[in-house]
Amino acid sequence: MEITRDPARAAEILRAGGAVAYPTETFYGLGTLASSAAGVARLAAAKLRPSDRPLPLVAADRDMAFSLAARREPLAERLADRFWPGPLTLVLEAAPGLPPEIAGSGRVGVRVPGCDVARELSRLAGGPITSTSANLSGGPPVRRAQDLDPAVLAGIDLVLDGGETPGGLPSTVVAVSGAGLELIRVGAVRWEAVEAVARASAPLPGPRD
Repeated sequence: MEITRDPARAAEILRAGGAVAYPTETFYGLGTLASSAAGVARLAAAKLRPSDRPLPLVAADRDMAFSLAARREPLAERLADRFWPGPLTLVLEAAPGLPPEIAGSGRVGVRVPGCDVARELSRLAGGPITSTSANLSGGPPVRRAQDLDPAVLAGIDLVLDGGETPGGLPSTVVAVSGAGLELIRVGAVRWEAVEAVARASAPLPGPRD
């Protein structure tokens, strides 16, 4: 198993269709390019993740993130303004052509992470990458590269060692459809803070007759 501290080397593996473990703002994640159908399928199999649980993604910046969506929802843009980079995953209607392991439900979850290394890895790789936690499905998340499960290591090509991650709560996951919001997973960003952005951006009522 190759271990490196060089994001450029990890990005090289991703561009070749490989899979890596890498640090995020909470725990280590497992990454492969979202555009690599074979890589995504391989990673999902390595993690033993149920097929009805799509793999979330991270992107280097907001334009890359919103390129995954069928349309740029104004409310999603305002949430991105407020919480990105950071641990808020937005679930949006997916653009055509994404692998079913990512957008099998017709929606895609993506965030711009607060971790500099994760953003740089996506930028160097040239596209969004998966960000499922680096553990077998149902297992505990991992904060240190040396604690990765051997069964997980057997399914990837490289570990990008960024030191110990902060841990804490995972990203909050929120679905956005038009002006509507749905809380899918409680996490590091408080739901009340998300709702406050939605209320602030709601149109004022028109004049009464």
